[in-house]
Amino acid sequence: MWKEKLGGYLIDVSKYVLTGIVIASLFKDMGNNKLLVYGIGMLVAGFTLLSGLLLTNKKEKK
Repeated sequence: MWKEKLGGYLIDVSKYVLTGIVIASLFKDMGNNKLLVYGIGMLVAGFTLLSGLLLTNKKEKK
């Protein structure tokens, strides 16, 4: 059960990271660091999403 809860949490963190990147880019001009911020943010969001999906995977074994 804890794996499902942790997986749900990681999926939520992934959404919050993506939202944070978009909101941060609206409020502040990042200049030359924009690509770096987007790249790292997408990498972190992708990793947490993948981890969350793997933990919530409910395969039934026969």
